[in-house]
Amino acid sequence: MIALVILICSLTYCWSPVHVGAQFAYPDVFNDPDRDSPIYGKFPEGFAWGSATSAYQVEGGWNADGKGKSIWDTFAQSGRCAYGQTGNVACDSYNKYAEDVQLAKAIGLTHYRFSISWPRVMPDGTRASLNEPGLAHYESLVDELLKEGIEPVVTLYHWDLPQALQDNYGGWENDSLVPLFNDYADVCFERLGAKVKLWITFNEPYVVTWLGYGINVFAPGIYDPGYAPYRAAHTIIKSHAAAYNTYKQKYKPQYNGQVSITLSTDFGLPKDENNPAHVAAADRYMQFTAGWFAHPILKNGDYPDAMKWQVGNKSIAQGLNESRLPVFTEEEKLSIAGTGDFFGLNAYTTTVCSDNFRPTDPNYEDDQDVERYQPDNWPTSGSDWLRPVPWGMRRLLNWVDKEYGKPIYITENGVSTADVAELNDETRVTFYKAYINEVLKASKLDGVDVRGYFAWSLMDNFEWTSGYTQRFGLHYVDFEDPERPRTPKESANFYKSLIAYNGFEEKSGAGTISLSYLALLASLVFCFLN
Repeated sequence: MIALVILICSLTYCWSPVHVGAQFAYPDVFNDPDRDSPIYGKFPEGFAWGSATSAYQVEGGWNADGKGKSIWDTFAQSGRCAYGQTGNVACDSYNKYAEDVQLAKAIGLTHYRFSISWPRVMPDGTRASLNEPGLAHYESLVDELLKEGIEPVVTLYHWDLPQALQDNYGGWENDSLVPLFNDYADVCFERLGAKVKLWITFNEPYVVTWLGYGINVFAPGIYDPGYAPYRAAHTIIKSHAAAYNTYKQKYKPQYNGQVSITLSTDFGLPKDENNPAHVAAADRYMQFTAGWFAHPILKNGDYPDAMKWQVGNKSIAQGLNESRLPVFTEEEKLSIAGTGDFFGLNAYTTTVCSDNFRPTDPNYEDDQDVERYQPDNWPTSGSDWLRPVPWGMRRLLNWVDKEYGKPIYITENGVSTADVAELNDETRVTFYKAYINEVLKASKLDGVDVRGYFAWSLMDNFEWTSGYTQRFGLHYVDFEDPERPRTPKESANFYKSLIAYNGFEEKSGAGTISLSYLALLASLVFCFLN
C-alpha cells in the first residue's frame, strides 16, 4: 500500500500542471500558464520553412563584374558603421553562393529568401545600364536552389539603392523613381519569373523612410524628420504598386506567382489594456508603422485614417496650409488598392504604448502622440532594441489577420547575440522555440492563416550600422578568415529538427506519463485489490 502511494505521488509530481512552468522559455518574467505554456502539433501541410539574407549584408563583391555603387556602399565606406566596418566583402556570398545553398539544404529548408542588388543588375539604376554578369549571378543562384529542391523567394529592394539614383534624383523622395523601379522589376520578372513564384518588392520601407530619410541613421543619411519620410514612403508605395501591376498584367497569366511587400512592426502593447486611450495609442503606433504601407496596398489605396488625422492636425497647428502627409489622386488609389497577394511580416519584439500628446516641430514620431518603452525586466539580446517577447508574436499575428485578412508569411524573425564564437547558442534556440511555438498557437488555436516562417538569418552577416558586432545567424561566420568559413550552430540543428517534424513533437517527460509507468501502476493496483 505504501509503495502504491509513493508511486502515485511521484507520478502526480511528474504530471502536475504546476511543473509545466519548467517548459517556459523565459520563466523569470513570462510564466503565465494559460499564455506561455507551449503546445504540440504540426503546422499545415505545405508550410514554408525558410531562412533569409539580403544582398548588402552577405554578398560582398561590392564592385565586382560591373556592379555599380549603392547608397550603402557609400554610407559604410564613409565610416558610418561600427569600427569603420563595411559590407565590401561581408560573407563573400557572391562567390560562395553554392556553399550557402548547401547550408540551406542541410537544414532542410523548403524556401530561401534573398535579395537582388539593384546596382548589380543596373549599375546606374536604369535599364540602359543593364549588366548581364549581375543578372547571371542571380540566375545561377536560383538554378542552384531549384536543383536542391529549395524554392527561391526574391526581394527586389532590401535598402541598397543605386547611388546614381540618389545623386541624380534625390532617391525615394522623388517620384521619378516609380518608373525606374518598375523597369528594374520588369527585367527581374522577365528573366526569373519562370522559376520564382514568390516575390517581395520592398523590405521594411518603414526603416528605409524613417532611419534613412528621417533621422540620418541609415543610408542615404538624410535628416528631415517631418517631411522626407512621408515623401519617400509615397514614392515607395507607388513604386510597389507599379511593379505589382506589371507582374499581374505581363507575367501572372503565364507563371502564376505571388507578389507582395514585407513590412516591419513591433507589437504595440497598451500600457493599460483597460484604458481606451492607451489601446488607441497602441493601434495608432502600428498604423504608423505597418499600416502606413499595408492600408493603401491591402485595403483602399489610401493612408490609415489615424495617420491622416494626426499628421493633418499637427500640420495645421504648426501653421501649415496643408498636411505634410502627401495625398494620392483617385487614379493612384485605384492602382494601389489590392496590390498584395499576402502579408509579409518582419517581427522581432514588443513595445509598450501609452497616449501622450507631443506638441513639437514637424516630426514623424511626434506626429503619433505615442509614448513607448520596454520594461527593464524583459529578456535582452545582443541588440538594445530587441527584447524577446514570444507572446507578442501571437498577438501581432492576430492583429494582422484581423486588420488585413491576408495569408501571412513571417519573412523575418530571429535574435542577436554578441560578437563571440558561440556555437552552442542556447539563447537563440530558446528564442526560436518560444517564438515559433507562438506562431503554432496562432495557426492551430486562433485560425490565423500563416503560410510560412523565415528565420533571420541563415548566417552571421553585416548588421548595418552595427557592423559585425551583432550576430543573428544559424551559422557562425569567421570574418577574420579570408575564406569566411561557415559553421552550423546548435540553433541550426534545432531548426532542422523542427522542419523535419513540421512542428513540435510531444516527448515523454514533464507533463506526460509513459506507457511503462501506466503498466506498472496498473499491476500494483491489481495486486493491492487482490
